[in-house]
Amino acid sequence: MTQQRLIDNMRGVRYGEILAAYLRDTGLEADVWGTQMLNDCPQELWETLREDDLAKELEAVFIKLNGPRFWVLDGLGTKVATAEPTLREFNGLLMRRIATVPLGGDKPRGPYTIQNVNRGAVFFWDAGKLVYELVDPEGRAFVMQARCIGVDDSITEESLLTLQDRLALPQGWSYRTRILDEELVVDTSDHLATVTQDEFENTYTLPY
Repeated sequence: MTQQRLIDNMRGVRYGEILAAYLRDTGLEADVWGTQMLNDCPQELWETLREDDLAKELEAVFIKLNGPRFWVLDGLGTKVATAEPTLREFNGLLMRRIATVPLGGDKPRGPYTIQNVNRGAVFFWDAGKLVYELVDPEGRAFVMQARCIGVDDSITEESLLTLQDRLALPQGWSYRTRILDEELVVDTSDHLATVTQDEFENTYTLPY
């Protein structure tokens, strides 16, 4: 089935997320709150957020501030509701609960670990555009979906061309850039997405 692109011109659009972790029957799981399609996560509001305060407000085991981030994809398609679509303001910053992330028995384990996300989304990258990929020891190429400036605010899309020079890649991992010959569509509307991050918290997704 060919997926329809509903939103275009997403590359470079800014957003931010709050990950609120809870101990549930299936283990530690995070609810993801995001500003996507609501606002561009204004810096003056983002800077007011404190993880300890948010943990108390949301009655969470812990909070992870995830961002600010910028999309490194070109379009979005169908979004299947994977969490109750609640809207909530955090210090005036409007967010929507958009996904859940199973964390297993502990906090996120750091860069280059593989996680699954129940996001129910379709992502598009245009033919002729640059993509930035992490390749794991099995040869699987994870394509960057978003860059992060929360760890290093000097990271621009232009700087991604030489990001490999700054990465402490584990043995067997590599980083590459390439220009797409044809449109790339990543459809995780009916299954869990498989994702990873580098040490700058740039996020990459497996294209299947």
